[in-house]
Amino acid sequence: MLTSKSVETLIDLVEIKLSCLEVWDREDAKERKQLDIALKELMMMRTGTKRAIPAGGAEITTLHQSNVA
Repeated sequence: MLTSKSVETLIDLVEIKLSCLEVWDREDAKERKQLDIALKELMMMRTGTKRAIPAGGAEITTLHQSNVA
């Protein structure tokens, strides 16, 4: 499990990489897309939400429950 400080550090690093990235070809576009996905996942970790995409493709966001009785 990552600490909140580690998640914040990773978000900062991904944002810096995205700001410096210049898309010149398909490989650069793939890298940008993967970094965008990573940033969204890290932000969800920070806010404590999780995302589920069912077979139909509609996105559902639910609150993370850490203590379930």
